Amino acid sequence: MTEKNKIEEESVEEEKDVVTDAPKDETPAISKPVEIEGWVPKTSIGKKVKEGIITDIDDILDNGRPIMEAEIVESLIHGLENELLLIGQSKGKFGGGSRRIFKQTQKKTPEGNKPSFCCLAVVGNRDGYVGVGSGKSKDTVPAREKAVRKAKLNLFKIKRGCGSWECNCGSPHTIPMMIEGKCGSVSIKLMPAPKGKGLCVDKECQKVLKLAGIKDVWSKTAGQTRVKNNLINALVSALKKLSASKFNSKTAKKIGLVEGKIKEKIQ
Repeated sequence: MTEKNKIEEESVEEEKDVVTDAPKDETPAISKPVEIEGWVPKTSIGKKVKEGIITDIDDILDNGRPIMEAEIVESLIHGLENELLLIGQSKGKFGGGSRRIFKQTQKKTPEGNKPSFCCLAVVGNRDGYVGVGSGKSKDTVPAREKAVRKAKLNLFKIKRGCGSWECNCGSPHTIPMMIEGKCGSVSIKLMPAPKGKGLCVDKECQKVLKLAGIKDVWSKTAGQTRVKNNLINALVSALKKLSASKFNSKTAKKIGLVEGKIKEKIQ
């Protein structure tokens, strides 16, 4: 009896060891909103974000609800970057001044000339989310702050995928199809490019596409492209058409279609 009891006790201990050594199911960590000091939300969406009810920016964008506070984007999107676009030109002989981020205009009044400064900013996380906004003020610093704030309020997500027939790699490094946008006399056409081609487009448009997460693209422009405001607005209207386009499940799987951020696969 004693030997049997010993054998039974050893078998029970081995079963316990097997259970404890078994790998546990790992659940994905949910990204929590970043707490912003001194932020008192005024809108219903801002209050839900502050309380932790809304933890994903897609819950707001998919429902078409407007974002009225820039702090909402700052708390929900991690790694958000902003950059100012060169839309103006400094004074110089024969129009040979260097490019600058402020576009200066003047108003003639009986008291004298009243200058104003316009600025264009772009924000994005390099992973499917981008926004462009403009700001205007009598001074340069308020114009820059307005532009960055409006760019966060105008945030939208885009679709990415390998739509190039030369590549067919199935990774979201370019756009899934050819798109075209227009603003004023400027029109721009974006076409999918194979992997490693780079951004074959205007330098200011490259800044927008990089922050949007697009790495390869071909382009064709027409009109007065020197007016950078119209060129950027045409680019934004073209990128928004990607969200309005629909793909069937077979095509989406073939081109590796991704809308917004790339969700990591859990093994």
